[in-house]
Amino acid sequence: MEPGNDTQRLEFLLLGFSEDPELQPLIFGLFLSMYLVTVLGNLLIILATISDSHLHTPMYFFLSNLSFVDTCFTSTTIPKMLVNIQTQSKAITYAGCIIQMNFFVLFAGLDIFLLTVMAYDRYVAICHPLHYMVIMNHQLCALLVLVSWVVSVLHALLQSLLMLRLSFCTDLEIPHFFCELNQVVQRACSDTFLNEVVIYFASFLLAVGPLTGILYSYCKIMSSIRAISSAQSKYKAFSTCASHLSVVSLFYGTGLGVYLSSAVTQNSHSIATASVMYTVVTPMLNPFIYSLRNKDIKSALRRL
Repeated sequence: MEPGNDTQRLEFLLLGFSEDPELQPLIFGLFLSMYLVTVLGNLLIILATISDSHLHTPMYFFLSNLSFVDTCFTSTTIPKMLVNIQTQSKAITYAGCIIQMNFFVLFAGLDIFLLTVMAYDRYVAICHPLHYMVIMNHQLCALLVLVSWVVSVLHALLQSLLMLRLSFCTDLEIPHFFCELNQVVQRACSDTFLNEVVIYFASFLLAVGPLTGILYSYCKIMSSIRAISSAQSKYKAFSTCASHLSVVSLFYGTGLGVYLSSAVTQNSHSIATASVMYTVVTPMLNPFIYSLRNKDIKSALRRL
């Protein structure tokens, strides 16, 4: 297949985790179970926050948005993998690959921005409790979510447009369970310098910028908590942000782990397996983390 081929007939092969036919039913059952738990758990969080008037606060507004994004994030990759296993096919069309990649980049970016916004919300709640409702008003909350969507959409659109300029030759096998941006770029037979520069520059900004904001917020939060004299008040203040801190640690820990491992090892199957942690496991665990450590959520779920 020559460069500049007819992209309408171009197909990629998603190799997934294993080519062993005996393992396919096990992989299918495992990922179907995790996907159903993820969707059900996040939908319950959304329904609980909508139906319970006690949860109509900025914190739970951001949480419901995070649950929606996590559901969409998982839905961009797992259903296609399950269909491929069921039909015993590894193929994904060129258009399907670009669309999957676009939505994956979009919802990954939204996850990062929403976690940053939620860290700012906890900073205001603990460090400026008397002015919390004035600062975190409905207009600001809606604006923060809107800006997160706009920036994420523009970033995903930029990556997709840069991908469309590439030509592909014969090496169309992707050793992953979805169209991961770096893996697809590496299969191109045209010049990928611009794509790689944009990918690494955007990854640096998306990782370092929001993470710096999150760490700054929690440094201020810890300083404020240490200044509280009552042990009960300290525990109450820390418990309001413990769930979010757990989710941030899980998401960034697994995401950075995959990124660092890809820089060290050339084993693409190991990278695909590690990617499951932040693409599937983290969205699945988020509802449990918020439910188990949050009395308001547990009460709302019982009433629901």
